[in-house]
Amino acid sequence: MPRTVLVIEDDAAIRQGVVDALRYHGFAPTEAASGRDALATLQPGDFDLVLLDLILPDIMGLDILRDVRQTRPTLPVIILTARGEEADRIEGLRLGADDYVVKPFSIRELIARTEAVLRRSPERPTDVTWLKVPGGTIDLKRSEVRFEDGQRQELSQREGELLAYLARNRGRAVSRDEILLRVWRIEPRGMDTRTIDMHVARLREKLRDDSGRPKVILTVRGKGYMLG
Repeated sequence: MPRTVLVIEDDAAIRQGVVDALRYHGFAPTEAASGRDALATLQPGDFDLVLLDLILPDIMGLDILRDVRQTRPTLPVIILTARGEEADRIEGLRLGADDYVVKPFSIRELIARTEAVLRRSPERPTDVTWLKVPGGTIDLKRSEVRFEDGQRQELSQREGELLAYLARNRGRAVSRDEILLRVWRIEPRGMDTRTIDMHVARLREKLRDDSGRPKVILTVRGKGYMLG
């Protein structure tokens, strides 16, 4: 069965180009030219992924994203955005978008990102509140580690967000650039990623995770970090 994609885009030329490209690459696309059309199509429809333009003539794309995350928290969403909408891109990622593509984009990039999101999405839980680690349990809602010897260790908000993101992507190495974008919510271009390494080092210390032989936060050489 081909994977189904809902394309929400008000520009007819862009929408048609995306739909044609998806169909050519084996997907089954459905199109919506406005926010109202999109919500009406989403309600009864069963889609594997949504391509969502942020600027629509009636309902803003971020409002549609909020609705999707409330009603279908595991449905993958890729934002289509203009280059100058950095604040909206960051807000979209904060609201739970899986990725974004900046206009003008190449069809090859769009298809590659679509396939990448679909590969990792089926195993993504709706939410992660607890993590079992050697010698204890992490309560992500309370941002603390409870050890079996009765001791507790508080986590900072950023440390909790980093652990939660690694947990949602368990089984794959997450690059430092992706962590900057999705957890720190800043563009990684030209940024020094040593702050990620320092946060991981502090987390390992708090989790009693031996930095020489870590079992909780693994370092994948040349790729990034992965939850063990």
